[in-house]
Amino acid sequence: MEITVAGTRPTRRAPKENFTGTVLQDPVIMAPAPARLNCSRVTFEPGARTNWHHHPLGQTLYVISGVGRVQTKGGPVKEIRPGDTVWIPPGELHWHGASPNNSMCHIAMQEALDGVYSTWLEPVTDAEYGAALG
Repeated sequence: MEITVAGTRPTRRAPKENFTGTVLQDPVIMAPAPARLNCSRVTFEPGARTNWHHHPLGQTLYVISGVGRVQTKGGPVKEIRPGDTVWIPPGELHWHGASPNNSMCHIAMQEALDGVYSTWLEPVTDAEYGAALG
């Protein structure tokens, strides 16, 4: 068993090449092999979001606070709120982030396949992000 003491892992700014706006990441765990779990607490400022991306073994999001948005490529933009759990199946192209006027914080959980957790693609356009909620 290993206990990581709170405050010993610094908050980091998410890489600008994969996100629009200000996004902060607090690592929860990157489990050692043979486990494959990577989990982070991710906080998006209003209007901030991920690029389009997908995960080889899927992703689970658990919303902690705020109001967010999520979309699967070709599907409607959906609003997400505290207590919501979002399951994104393996290989499904999607994005997620805060709403235009509210921040949003979620726990993001995904497993690696051959060392790959995510495949990052192009930014979500303002038109895609600003589409009417469905």
